[in-house]
Amino acid sequence: MEVFKFGGASVKDAGGIKNVAKIISLHADKSLVIVVSAMGKLTNALEQLTDAYVAQAENTLEIFEKIKEYHHQILIELFEDENHSVFDEIANTFIEIDWMLEDEPHPDYDFNYDQIVSIGELLSSKILSAYLKTCGLSNTWLDARGCVQTDNTYREGKVDWLKTREAIQKSIPFADDVNSAHRFVTQGFIGGTSENFTTTLGREGSDYTAAIFASCLDCPSVTIWKDVPGVLNADPKWFEETEKIDQLSYQDAIELTYYGATVIHPKTIKPLQNKDIKLFVRSFINPEEPGTVISNLENNLPVASFIFKMNQVLISIFPKDFSFIVEENLSQIFQLFHDHRIKINTMQNSAISFSVCVDQNEKKIQALIADLKQQYKVKYNNNLEMVTIRWYNQSTIDRVIENKQILLEVKSRHTCQIVMKGL
Repeated sequence: MEVFKFGGASVKDAGGIKNVAKIISLHADKSLVIVVSAMGKLTNALEQLTDAYVAQAENTLEIFEKIKEYHHQILIELFEDENHSVFDEIANTFIEIDWMLEDEPHPDYDFNYDQIVSIGELLSSKILSAYLKTCGLSNTWLDARGCVQTDNTYREGKVDWLKTREAIQKSIPFADDVNSAHRFVTQGFIGGTSENFTTTLGREGSDYTAAIFASCLDCPSVTIWKDVPGVLNADPKWFEETEKIDQLSYQDAIELTYYGATVIHPKTIKPLQNKDIKLFVRSFINPEEPGTVISNLENNLPVASFIFKMNQVLISIFPKDFSFIVEENLSQIFQLFHDHRIKINTMQNSAISFSVCVDQNEKKIQALIADLKQQYKVKYNNNLEMVTIRWYNQSTIDRVIENKQILLEVKSRHTCQIVMKGL
């Protein structure tokens, strides 16, 4: 049994679905768990719908109708017979949102978010499952909400690994069958609570779902199909010349994803490393190409790698009484960041200050600063950019700081992080 994961870009339209079916057909002899994301930019559209619903906006139903029409257009391009059962399945899936929109929003925004946004993966997986069957690729549709068991932390559900392993192994009893190919189509990004509410695993969490299934089934490998040839040493939108990395160690992959590399979800690598499961990153545009393999290597990265994060905020915290920043202060400060669910991208501590760089989120950051100001003096700068260089040297640093003002620089043995703004 292997795991294939297809992201939103690979299933954005009918042509994408057909291409995924071709890739599956190239591996028709394999037993597969096929994890699929919501189609195209649908998660963004469902986030808009959630915002409109919570605000009780006048255009709520208009947004919803556009989402329905988008999927209907894909259906009629894929299935000649509009009496095909998938049309009713999709209509019934939309009813889950219809019921929500008829009621008042739940007081917890994140609860509303997970119940609505999760529908995207249910829709795409049902469409893909049905289309694969028309291509002679038999499969079983599997509801990930009954497999990936989480707590009630909506939008960032924490996986209960014991319950999840039991549920997945019960749902997929053929993982060790080498005599025939079994296929299961399921959803990335989503899970379920013990009360049967839907949770999500964090934005772009479908990669993590693939790792969860692979770990629980002791699969030999996971393949993530992307619109890039593999893991590159930089994002092509920031660098004209990039290099594909053919082989990558778990350690370097963890570091790159932790610091913001978007090709793989940050939580994906560790479950695979724990069981020595290889991760392949391959192109759905050129599926015959080998891509990148991430495994238990001891080799260092063959080339420096760059991760850029835009829209950053640098927050500097000072004691009001000019005392030192000590462990007690840091404990209080970290607790506030945790309470406001703000992830720290880099940090630097001195005797009388503590500085952190975080993603811009006006509402959360202003609430955090208000709490911090009760005990500390706070300064901040926004509209900044941060670059992380893995396996840096001075020439790689010089390459990214040209015409920039450096506000913060943090170096370790192999990694350099620079927070800066344009001159």
